Amino acid sequence: MARMRELSRWFDRKFPFGRDVVLHPNLRARLRGTPARLEEACAGLPPALLTWHTDGSWSIQENAGHLGDLEELWFARLQQFRAGAATLRAADLDNQKTHAAGHDDRRLSAVLDEFRALRTRLCDALDRLAPADFAHTALHPRLQQPLRLFDHLEFIAEHDDHHLARIFELRQQLVPAG
Repeated sequence: MARMRELSRWFDRKFPFGRDVVLHPNLRARLRGTPARLEEACAGLPPALLTWHTDGSWSIQENAGHLGDLEELWFARLQQFRAGAATLRAADLDNQKTHAAGHDDRRLSAVLDEFRALRTRLCDALDRLAPADFAHTALHPRLQQPLRLFDHLEFIAEHDDHHLARIFELRQQLVPAG
């Protein structure tokens, strides 16, 4: 299990950007589906397991809350792409918002509802874009490479999947299949 965590560290990931932007409807569908996948990943667990911690890492509920915490950044970056910004706003790499949010002290339904509302706002804005908008480019501050809006949306989808995978990994530790 430790080896899996070691291999899946987010900041060590490399991203093979460059897929054809005509695939933007598929990517928009993937992003719009994340709240449902997150709800499924968290379903059926009592609060004690949702908020259980191991090895100093985030709980299932904190991973879920973190996805909502980043929606403000994703939406701001979308606005930057639309405005023709040269460089995207930097993320808080220390995740202070998540650490300070107290997600484990909230009701799971509140965490999930907030994420769904924020993700819907992002997806609704994406649905209003013209196909050419997905090719707009800006520099990603951490990756230090130019990204098209389409690439940035893939980055978001990969980030979603990273935390969903972590939630399922935690579930497996807490409720082994059998």
